[in-house]
Amino acid sequence: MIDLYKSMIKRYVQFQPIVISEFEVSKWQHPLHRHNHYELIYIKNGSGQHIISEISIAYKKGNLFLIGPDDDHRFEIEEKTHFIYIKFTDIFIHQKEVSPTGMQYLEYLIKSRETHFLDFNFTANDQLIVENIIALVLSLNANMLQNEALIWTQILVLSDIMQRNMPEIKNSVQHSKDIQAIFCYLHKYIYQPKNLKANVMAAHFNLSEDYIGPYFKRNTGITLRQYIHDYRHNLIQQRIESGRFGLKQIASEFGLVDESHVSKLMRESTKGGKMY
Repeated sequence: MIDLYKSMIKRYVQFQPIVISEFEVSKWQHPLHRHNHYELIYIKNGSGQHIISEISIAYKKGNLFLIGPDDDHRFEIEEKTHFIYIKFTDIFIHQKEVSPTGMQYLEYLIKSRETHFLDFNFTANDQLIVENIIALVLSLNANMLQNEALIWTQILVLSDIMQRNMPEIKNSVQHSKDIQAIFCYLHKYIYQPKNLKANVMAAHFNLSEDYIGPYFKRNTGITLRQYIHDYRHNLIQQRIESGRFGLKQIASEFGLVDESHVSKLMRESTKGGKMY
């Protein structure tokens, strides 16, 4: 049954680094699909349901969605909807010109699959900023060849705004014990080892230090230490393979002691390393 479902999903392939599209429809024209790129989907007007991997999420004017390559999705339009798409590949992510902070915000969003099921309801001020950025992107799209780098900068700004509107951050007074909130926390603080200590995480989520590890293992099938190790290893490996980052720079970004510490982490077996 699963194979039949997968066979029904069309895959769209994009070769350009960035593609901007804008359209208004009363009926969704595309089949259930996935793609080889990421999509920021802004709802300028309209309402309905966004079905992401068979999870239905209501959408309305001003919502912004982030969809990744592994997400199959479609829209069920209830009110005529004006869509604005910013579609991009990961070709720019590891450029030296991208600031570590900007890269981390975007990396956090696109690598954390739980963020793909959010509609990013912004504060009133952030909503206005997002609206203006989207308008700017549309203006820049008039000459993509000349403005590609400027559009990429706007994507990084949007990722900053989305990151600070994550539920785990907005609800910091009443920390959720939901496993998705823990994933959000891990992906946000993967660059800050001191925040990955069991006692610090337990205090953040109002859990006991002895409880948070078993809770994570029970809900994910993997230990907290192993997940942190694997996730950080994957991010560091991507930087090394890009050829744009030295070990000293990577060590500094991830709060590690020095280059030898990075090398040691990369040599560790899949049994996991030390939890910092």
